[in-house]
Amino acid sequence: MAGELSMTTEADFPLYVVADEESGDVLVAAEEVEGFFVDPEEESSEVVFLRAHEVHMGRRRTEAAVLEIVNRRREKIGEYFIGRIVLGDTDIESSNSKISSVSYRFFGNRCEYPEAAKIWRRWASCVAMEKGEWLQWPASQHSAWLHVVQNAWFTSNHRAARYGGEDVAYLDGFHMSTKSGFFCALGEAVNGPGGYFGSNLDGLADCISSSSGEGLPMKIVWQNFRASQELLDRAFLDATMKVMREFHVDVAIH
Repeated sequence: MAGELSMTTEADFPLYVVADEESGDVLVAAEEVEGFFVDPEEESSEVVFLRAHEVHMGRRRTEAAVLEIVNRRREKIGEYFIGRIVLGDTDIESSNSKISSVSYRFFGNRCEYPEAAKIWRRWASCVAMEKGEWLQWPASQHSAWLHVVQNAWFTSNHRAARYGGEDVAYLDGFHMSTKSGFFCALGEAVNGPGGYFGSNLDGLADCISSSSGEGLPMKIVWQNFRASQELLDRAFLDATMKVMREFHVDVAIH
């Protein structure tokens, strides 16, 4: 399955590009990164880029660094604002003209989802997303998948709104064992594979309220709703239904 493949393959193109936000200067472009996608408790000041294709040795620091996720076609598909970074040590160049590693001290943000790194590799492959692909990843990684969905959605200049053309969105309660899983399923049901339609209740309200111009889904068919009641927190389900009723979304429960 696509998710399993992305767990084992490495990028062979510069997936990570660090640039200065103001000038656009590229500081480093590398295939892999260590120390950025980490649990907050495991953060260190050093972030290491592996198999670098490009390093701007004359630009050792910036106060406004941005880490871009770039696909095989060199298109930006994700973005993180970092802030201040300072160049550290670099290893000697390997035989294939790539710098084996280059480190920077990061004084700003990291991504708190360790699993997002391998999920980004999947998104950067330029292979079309399949329906239900998020289900191929363990439930424990659905929050990371949702994080990538949200980041990629807004990086590609989408709004928090409905883009799909179907009048009815279908949800299956058997497939949503976590709150993140619910939003993964809803985003796909409304906006297609890899689609976003909120990552929390406030985001859901924003998406529904700003979709009036695009035509709200006339109906959400929630199949196997009893399974959702067993798998998800009752207070979360009640709050979700309240948001949908508030914005006049017709929800049919089966």
